[in-house]
Amino acid sequence: MELKVSRQHQGDQVVVSASGEIDLYTAPRLQAELTAVLSADHAARVVVDMSGVEFCDSTGMNVLLSAMKRARERGSVLELASPRPPVQKILQVTGLDSVFTVLDGTAPTSTAAAEDTAGIP
Repeated sequence: MELKVSRQHQGDQVVVSASGEIDLYTAPRLQAELTAVLSADHAARVVVDMSGVEFCDSTGMNVLLSAMKRARERGSVLELASPRPPVQKILQVTGLDSVFTVLDGTAPTSTAAAEDTAGIP
């Protein structure tokens, strides 16, 4: 299966969207995109939207780990958003769910938004 990767700037964050399968053959495409984002863009936050990813093997996980390390070195944050159940299971089984910040969506997190919804019954 093919992997499609795109990026979108949203304020001080970049959302890298992936859809398809991330494996030995397709991981270089994701790696190239993340490298470009982390090298050229000075985003405080990089979110990898995993909602379209059906499968991710160890090669893909290594690409994500390397990108997270590079982001930290640059003072940025790399987070994963909306992984599907099969990918979420891989994250849990490998313990990487405690290494990555995993979000429900790609919207920037904000304390004000959390406070606004906290009082709703």
